[in-house]
Amino acid sequence: MKRRTILQAGTVFGLFAMAPQLFAAGKIKPGAKAALIVVDVQNCFLDGGTLAVKDGNAVIPVINQLAPMFENVVVTQDWHTAGHASFATTYTGKKPFETTKLKYGTQVLWPDHCVQGTEDAELGKALKVPTAQLIIRKGFHKDMDSYSAFEEADHKTATGLAGYLKARGIKTVFVTGLATDFCVAWTAMDARKAGFEAYVIEDATRGIDLNGSVAKAWKDMAAKGVKRIQSSDIASA
Repeated sequence: MKRRTILQAGTVFGLFAMAPQLFAAGKIKPGAKAALIVVDVQNCFLDGGTLAVKDGNAVIPVINQLAPMFENVVVTQDWHTAGHASFATTYTGKKPFETTKLKYGTQVLWPDHCVQGTEDAELGKALKVPTAQLIIRKGFHKDMDSYSAFEEADHKTATGLAGYLKARGIKTVFVTGLATDFCVAWTAMDARKAGFEAYVIEDATRGIDLNGSVAKAWKDMAAKGVKRIQSSDIASA
């Protein structure tokens, strides 16, 4: 009995000693076929911006820590014209966060934001992603919005990102940025549609949450095969 107890204790101790290695082995190590997508970390969505996302600035240090772990980094920018179709001010009597019908479906109407060439549309000054190889600008068609980095809101007009990533041999994307329930979610789901494995790094995103839209976005993403992880799940090279 005493010998068995010692053996059992030894086994437990051995597993405990191995735990760090087992944990480390379970982490995801992005390689040459993975890309980090940093979605719309712009002044318009940060504190003091025209469409500020609550706690949006909190994504910046997380993204700054993640970026050096990736060989491939893509940044997106909302890049609207003045008088854009997604702006409430474009329509008489409409207010921000109401909706209207456009040719491609229901459009949420936003405060004027991320207008081309303005400081509001610039990337946050604290964002440090010097290794980013590509900036994708979206929403620049005056009559059409674009949440996704892959497709415009009509789900037909491609931005060219899928072709770029495939030409680079990218198989997996890790999506971060603003906002979880709109541009991040649409980007992740369209990545799956385009044939990529897709992860959303939850603590590197923040949501707007219109009438439960964050919870719905996570449900929709899960249904499309998007995986939900934390920055701590990523292993440095």
